[in-house]
Amino acid sequence: MPIERHIKHLRALAHSRKPVVSLGRNGLTEPVMEEIRRALDHHELIKIKVAIGDREQRDAAVSEICGQTGAELVQRVGFIATLFRRNPEKPVIELP
Repeated sequence: MPIERHIKHLRALAHSRKPVVSLGRNGLTEPVMEEIRRALDHHELIKIKVAIGDREQRDAAVSEICGQTGAELVQRVGFIATLFRRNPEKPVIELP
């Protein structure tokens, strides 16, 4: 788990980014999970738009994504979740 100063740094980096994956009414399907894995491998820090159900359903979907991908939740604001997963072979983001 990244420590607090890493979280602040990642939030700052994520601020200007747009969501790269959107979850819709079809929910968390395997093709969506594969797209999230590819995005994490390539970018390390991504935003996901989770436009499903109520807050509890969105929280459950984000938890499921983190569990299946090994990503850490940096923050979630409304429908947007920011995730981070270090790429051990090709690190993209330098943490303080």
